[in-house]
Amino acid sequence: MSRESSTNDRTAALGRARDHSPFLRDTINARPEIADAFLSVGASTAADLALQSKGDDLAGSLRRQRQALALAVALGDLSGEFALEQVTRLLSDFADDAINQAIHAAIAERVPGAEPQGFAVIAMGKLGSHELNYSSDVDLLLLFDPASLPRRARDDPGEAAVRVGRRLIELLQKRTEDGYVERVDLRLRPSPEVTPIALPINAAISHYESSALPWERAAFIRARAAAGDLALGGQFLEAIQPFVWRRSLDFGVIEEVRQISARIRDHFAQGAQIGPGFDLKRGRGGIREVEFFVQIQQMIHGGRDASVRASATLEAISALVAAGHLDSSHAEQLAGAYRLLRTVEHRVQMVDDAQTHLLPASADGLDNVSRLHGLPDGAALLDVLRPKVGCAGEIFDSLAPEASPRLSNDQQILAIELAQLGFSDVEGALRHVADWRSGKARSLRSPPASQAFEAMLPALLKSIATGGDPNRALNRLGDIVERLSSGVNFFRLLEARPELARLLAKLLAHAPALADQLARRPELLEGLFDTSSFALPPSADEFAALLADAMRGEPYDVGLDRVRRLVNERRFALGVQLIDRRRDPLEVTEGYAAVAEGALLALGRAATEEFRQRHGEFPGAELLVLGLGRFGGYSLTHASDLDIIYLHTAEPNSASNGPKPLGPNDYFNRLASRVTAALSVATAAGPLYDVDTRLRPEGAKGMLVVSLEAFERYQREQAWTWEHMALCRARPLFGSEEGKARAAAVIDGVLRMPRDRAKIIADAAKVRAEIARHKPPHGPLDVKLGHGGLVDLEFATHVLQLTRHVGLDTRLEVALEQLATESLVEANVVDALKLLSRMLVMMRLVAPGDVKPTAETWQLVAEACGAGNWDELLAEHDAARQRIAALWNSIRQGA
Repeated sequence: MSRESSTNDRTAALGRARDHSPFLRDTINARPEIADAFLSVGASTAADLALQSKGDDLAGSLRRQRQALALAVALGDLSGEFALEQVTRLLSDFADDAINQAIHAAIAERVPGAEPQGFAVIAMGKLGSHELNYSSDVDLLLLFDPASLPRRARDDPGEAAVRVGRRLIELLQKRTEDGYVERVDLRLRPSPEVTPIALPINAAISHYESSALPWERAAFIRARAAAGDLALGGQFLEAIQPFVWRRSLDFGVIEEVRQISARIRDHFAQGAQIGPGFDLKRGRGGIREVEFFVQIQQMIHGGRDASVRASATLEAISALVAAGHLDSSHAEQLAGAYRLLRTVEHRVQMVDDAQTHLLPASADGLDNVSRLHGLPDGAALLDVLRPKVGCAGEIFDSLAPEASPRLSNDQQILAIELAQLGFSDVEGALRHVADWRSGKARSLRSPPASQAFEAMLPALLKSIATGGDPNRALNRLGDIVERLSSGVNFFRLLEARPELARLLAKLLAHAPALADQLARRPELLEGLFDTSSFALPPSADEFAALLADAMRGEPYDVGLDRVRRLVNERRFALGVQLIDRRRDPLEVTEGYAAVAEGALLALGRAATEEFRQRHGEFPGAELLVLGLGRFGGYSLTHASDLDIIYLHTAEPNSASNGPKPLGPNDYFNRLASRVTAALSVATAAGPLYDVDTRLRPEGAKGMLVVSLEAFERYQREQAWTWEHMALCRARPLFGSEEGKARAAAVIDGVLRMPRDRAKIIADAAKVRAEIARHKPPHGPLDVKLGHGGLVDLEFATHVLQLTRHVGLDTRLEVALEQLATESLVEANVVDALKLLSRMLVMMRLVAPGDVKPTAETWQLVAEACGAGNWDELLAEHDAARQRIAALWNSIRQGA
């Protein structure tokens, strides 16, 4: 971070220090060895020498070190040898060490030989983020543990902690002939006007869990355990993590922090605008507003994205850009303004070692600071500052654009406003608005919720009125409002992000399945907050790793909740991509499959580990999981269940090696039941998947898990034709690479067995007829079960796979392409598969159950499937099903 400085740079810096800073001039005279080391070797050597300074006692040594370091750092800063980050880090590291030594001394004075346990110092503010000013106070929170704090036998723990705290302050800030070490500010503790200077750790945790104010959340972004009992400090910070980093997006924090900033602007109005007397810290576009802007972004995103939790402002800006939460041009402007403002702030403080943030109001004073900085006069400094400060102020003001006008409470005026928004059925819209304003819904009973609702309502109603089927959308919005337990964050999110209001209107009009999910879990909308939500999911292995990270360190049941939240957010986002035409439905169906496979991997491993702790394991043996049907074929829909077969590789008559050993059948059947429960049982975070294990040997009458050898024996000697057809889409998903390879080899061997073609065709035709009898199509648009639908195509494909041993791939598209290459099917059958698959994926979202979509929704389906309109899609659909029906008929007839 430091750079080489030339002798000329160092000489010029030393000259400016003598000419324009009385404090530095006096310090140069008092500590010539530091100035000499700087001039001859450089600032780093001078800083090292400064920290070797000694006095008569600890207090004297710390003061002499601080005095010498202040000179070395100032000269390194003025010469350009130290960048801003190194300047603030050197000052912060010294403060940490000084505080730590002072704690040791304070405790040792009362209890000689005692270790400084049970007393922790939490660094807040700029010390917490290693960004300490050149001449600043240190914001500290003092905590103690009554059980472990060293104290005299007769001392009360609280009184002993206060005495340690007072002595600590005295050692740091009492002025002597050598100056002071640090100014100490303890006002960031809870209710500082009534609380003691040192707080019991449990009382502090209780406060932040139950009674803390919004500004305290922002303050703790930069907090860290800095001195004393670091383990105790870490314990405290870990305990309040949920308070600081809330998973739920809270856009109310924007307004709360803006109000704090507005009060600061009003209070320091005299220095709010750039010019002589400008407040570098509190003025418009000043240091505080850059920090507030960055902290707001961190509070919005940090609960879900730990990568943006950096405490230092410049590091946080970089992290927000890397995570896609901050525009790079804004980031560059904010970082540039922050560096300049902090540097000029240091110049102002260097003049007299004064704790000030104001540019001098006098022309002479401003010229002096400018020349210390290396500029000719005050006007030049203001010219440098003005554009940077202006950009920072505009960016901060953009946090809350001017509020849109609210809808009128007068019914006649409201009717006109609703018509202007685009509603044709104004009376229906009026009834909904009146019902929401009646206060019947509990989500609207609190004043903040009602205010947030009214704020977002005009934009949302406009999106609904101009979208498809406004009446249906209003009804579904009513359902959501009615079912929400608390709506304030949901409504604030819609106000803060109009694009989400547009998406919500589209979901309400076209996707009842997603609207129902949203009514149960409104926080799902938060998952769409940034553009990364509209990327395809990572691979199954990568997604499993993300889920494992979310579960790490949590109790098993809490981990299950976290996985459900993350998986359902991904599934919801995939559905939104379909409705908003962001993705080809065929891409989305693979995305659904990757998410489900990742969930199986993460939950299967977690369940296995939790089970192993009680019952041990079978060394060299394992649980294997096969995915079948659409799961095995990489082709899930929003509503798909997971077809699974469980196998194990343990030897018979063996036992697990845990505290409660089990035989292989008991062990793996109980373990598989736990995996199924992890995937399917609803928790506080909601349901996940329906799991179907009926494709296992002997179906529901058989054991849930059998050995791989028994499975192979059953498939070769006892399985029905339909079971081998199902095996055509069986894919090993869970287990070691070796175990999955063994299972894949078994499956391949079974599928390549010699077969009687006529028997296979007859068996397949019989099973297909039974399906048609027991599960008739739901209507002419049932692209799965209807004549010439996807089931007919699957049956035709599987018969050819089993009898020709061609196209043995679990993905139907790949299998059909290979069959077409061998002239076993027409090439256009692949296009028929793609069309009907697209339709199936879309219709699972827009037409679940008995829902009858509107013309607008059918048009959306048509466009998603590549057709210009619904009639065009119907014609393509009819032609595709005719091709499939012809293929299946030809196979049934033995062609």
